[in-house]
Amino acid sequence: MTNKNSGSEEIQMFRDMVLRFLQQEILPHYDSWEKNHHTPREVWNTMGDAGMLLVDMPEKYGAAGASFAVCQMIQEEMCRLGLHGLATGYNIHANIVAPYILNIATEAQKDRWLPPMVSGEVVTALAMTEPGAGSDVANMRTSAVKEGDDYILNGSKTFITNGNMADMIIVCAKTDAKAGAKGISLFLVDTSLTGFSKGKPIEKLGQHSSDTAELFFENLRIPGDALLGEEGKGFVYLMQELPRERLGCAVQAIGHAQGALDLTIDYVSQRKAFGQSVGQFQNTRFKLAQCQTELELCRALLEKYMAKYNEQTMTVSDAAMLKLAATEMQLTMVNECLQLFGGYGYTEEYPISRFYRDARVQTIYAGSSEIMKEVIARGILGKV
Repeated sequence: MTNKNSGSEEIQMFRDMVLRFLQQEILPHYDSWEKNHHTPREVWNTMGDAGMLLVDMPEKYGAAGASFAVCQMIQEEMCRLGLHGLATGYNIHANIVAPYILNIATEAQKDRWLPPMVSGEVVTALAMTEPGAGSDVANMRTSAVKEGDDYILNGSKTFITNGNMADMIIVCAKTDAKAGAKGISLFLVDTSLTGFSKGKPIEKLGQHSSDTAELFFENLRIPGDALLGEEGKGFVYLMQELPRERLGCAVQAIGHAQGALDLTIDYVSQRKAFGQSVGQFQNTRFKLAQCQTELELCRALLEKYMAKYNEQTMTVSDAAMLKLAATEMQLTMVNECLQLFGGYGYTEEYPISRFYRDARVQTIYAGSSEIMKEVIARGILGKV
């Protein structure tokens, strides 16, 4: 999937389409979006019109019915081209929220939400993280109290990708405050409902054009048919879907690292110092050799776990190892690449500086590296 020379005919066909779209519709505008810290809402409609959204969802919902690998390839190409902010929003909408709905929702819920998600008419988000909880999902405070056939939602969420633009948000809330993780339920929340509000966009170190928000729910009445799956099984659903999210993070890491390496190879081949190109210095050659090797190791690990995912045998530990390895590689490699640019790497004039900024969050969201290590250790030792 990630090696252009070994991709299937389907992936290559979609890749050609994706690259044309990104080069024509996104790249000419992306610098201004980054500068303005905002991606226009109509970009989602444009992606929908181009057939870029939810490509691996069934055709009966208006999607392409393509393979899972195609969905991942789109994220990889976005990141390779330095569009990490766009890729993050795409990942949430197409690679995370859509599978929740496909795998858990009722037919009525699928019919309501999937077609407009394919077209870009509806943008989605997943609201899990809270100001005081972070990775500790079981201790979330947002509550959904049953009242007749409805639920009354109260609480807040933070660091929510697509939060400002979202038309529908999967919200994690406690339906039983005393049951810990077993008291969590998921809801498909229409953001046009009274009681929903959002704070100003969160300013971030990187991914400036990515939409990130804090959300508030104040006595928000949601109908009973907005419950996603069964009450009290939210944590189970989260654990069921998190491996795909983490696999997506690894895909982004590999694409982003490849893009940084491509930029660096081009730069050191042309930049002259002491009468020769920077690429002729042994230090540069050794650094690039190390970067290429680490990238290919992570690519091989991704291909292994992609195969396991397709066979439905990828474990939570597998996904944690993949995310840990790929995102840590990404950070190390982008740092080494920037160093080879010298002082120019620290300027906005060269895109490697944006690669550096955008990469930093990868070892934090979707479970930090520290959490990944704990997940892996539990798989090895159990809860000791």
